[in-house]
Amino acid sequence: MKNQITYTEHNGLYYPDLTLLEQTSYPLGKYANLRLEFMKKHRRGTYTTLLTEGRLNKYLHEIDLQAHETLDTVIPRLAQERGIDETLKIHNPLQWVAEMNNIKASTEEIVLQEVVYQ
Repeated sequence: MKNQITYTEHNGLYYPDLTLLEQTSYPLGKYANLRLEFMKKHRRGTYTTLLTEGRLNKYLHEIDLQAHETLDTVIPRLAQERGIDETLKIHNPLQWVAEMNNIKASTEEIVLQEVVYQ
């Protein structure tokens, strides 16, 4: 039988031989780690299910990819909408940096709300 549980005796007591399924080993970035901490505190059932089914690392990797894809899509779009381009970068680099930092912070808030803390 595939689902048969085996036991090991320790000091007269029998303990089940349980192990977690093999996880993938994708490196986790900032957004994956934020999602992991959020899940541990606020989505314990989902966290436990993904962990015991061996899908946690892959799920977190997908969250990280989705977050970076959103950043890579939204930042250039907002920059274009606000008229922040190479001309501004050449003529007023400090304003360009300030505007780009503002856009990055705004986009990161979007990513946190829509991807990480959903």
